[in-house]
Amino acid sequence: MKNRIFIVTALISVTFSFAQITEPQVDALVNKTLTTFNVPGIAVGIVKDGKLVLAKGYGVKSIETNEKVDANTLFGIASNSKAFTSAALAILVDEGKIKWDDKVVKYLPNFKMYSDYVTQEFTIRDLLTHRSGLGLGAGDLMIWPDGSDFTAQDIVQNLQYLKPVSAFRTKYDYDNLLYIVAGEVIHKVSGKSWCDFIEDRIMKPLEMNNSAASYVRLKDSTNIIAPHVPMNGKLKVIRRYQNQLFDAAAGIYSSVNDLSKWAIMQMNNGKYGPENKQLFSEKEHDEMWQLQTIIPTKTRAPYNTHFNGYGLGWFVSDVKGFKQVTHTGGLEGIVTQTTYIPELQLGIIVLTNQQSGAAFNAITNTIKDSYLGIASEDYVSIYSNRAKANEETADKTTDEVWAKVAQNKKEKIKVDFKKIIGTYNDNWFGNVSIFEKKGKIYFQSQRSSQLAGEVFFYKDGNYVVKWNNAYFHADAHLSFTYDTKGAATILKMKAISELTDFSYDFHDLDFTKVD
Repeated sequence: MKNRIFIVTALISVTFSFAQITEPQVDALVNKTLTTFNVPGIAVGIVKDGKLVLAKGYGVKSIETNEKVDANTLFGIASNSKAFTSAALAILVDEGKIKWDDKVVKYLPNFKMYSDYVTQEFTIRDLLTHRSGLGLGAGDLMIWPDGSDFTAQDIVQNLQYLKPVSAFRTKYDYDNLLYIVAGEVIHKVSGKSWCDFIEDRIMKPLEMNNSAASYVRLKDSTNIIAPHVPMNGKLKVIRRYQNQLFDAAAGIYSSVNDLSKWAIMQMNNGKYGPENKQLFSEKEHDEMWQLQTIIPTKTRAPYNTHFNGYGLGWFVSDVKGFKQVTHTGGLEGIVTQTTYIPELQLGIIVLTNQQSGAAFNAITNTIKDSYLGIASEDYVSIYSNRAKANEETADKTTDEVWAKVAQNKKEKIKVDFKKIIGTYNDNWFGNVSIFEKKGKIYFQSQRSSQLAGEVFFYKDGNYVVKWNNAYFHADAHLSFTYDTKGAATILKMKAISELTDFSYDFHDLDFTKVD
């Protein structure tokens, strides 16, 4: 029996060894991805059996400088930062300073949700598991786009005004704000800011020497990407997101070389370095990788996934019978993906400086398939075709709206803008103004300076706003409710395009005219 087991194990090992993707194959894959998805630069890292077996940059950091990406080039890893927040809390659990199921109000007395029951029952675990009852990205306009003046305290206090879309702990809906609250818990308990804790307790021990918990804390920013957004078929370098309020959810800057050290530690159950020091205990490592919130899934080839859900800072599922732990991240002009298959001791890191998620999926899945020993599909073509179809549908919707606006102008339809001019207030977002200037109508948020643009009549007493920053891809409907005299009293908003990033959660706003 022992000999039989040995033979089977050897055969499996050989199978995976021969299936391993080669560096030239990765080169060809990434270069095709760069061209197909119009991505300027990509960095790829592969960790196998506790070692970094590939770390390489492709393309350029910026189309304005044409400097090459390398394995040490820094990218914003965006929501891949969430796992660092969970790890920080795990360290505090190991030290006996907190418990996962401690109530948040124990540490942040001003924390308040949409009901007294939820407020009192909300735990540290709940902060990390996307099961609050709030909708997808609820309240993200306090942090998105960059340039708002909201504080962490504002978020802690304003959560109460966000309306639930499901019962508490019953449904998965991804959020960002509660990770900011988690960062405040770390600050309260440790006495260190979230950034200080991450750098001192995680990055320094792991020798992630070029990384920082926030862009503004980078010691050397000479080898760093610029964010890019496609506009009218051409790439444009945009301003970098720098709001530190978002750090605990999405602030870290790192490279594939540095992130490989994080990956090796993760797949070694929290141990790192030649002396196998413990960053956090195996017990808490297991806790972070346990399924906490179920995400419905269908079993389909080629991965035959049977379960999917969220742990503590990680998505957890199965692929071809193996556990998979992964996360993605996105900021304006940047998207990233980290994927681990611990039983194969395999880690895949893909960092990009354009916001095409299809690009990192194509690379990750191709590499993953090679180690799983399955025939890989042409993901680049598949995802490209899918993205084009989605974009065509979305473009048709937006084109119809702006064609109607253009028709209204051509026909010189008379509109009494005085009916909508004034100041409108939302409980958590604050005031916005709709005003006339030199014969044109404008929208301006008082607390989020970049949410400014021109307002146009659309139809049926409603309007649309075109933001000054076109790269948002987030132009929105303005729907008014009028009183008996025809004056606007209530304003609701909704993104025009279905492809608008979920963090532009205009639909969560509920404005009442106050002036």
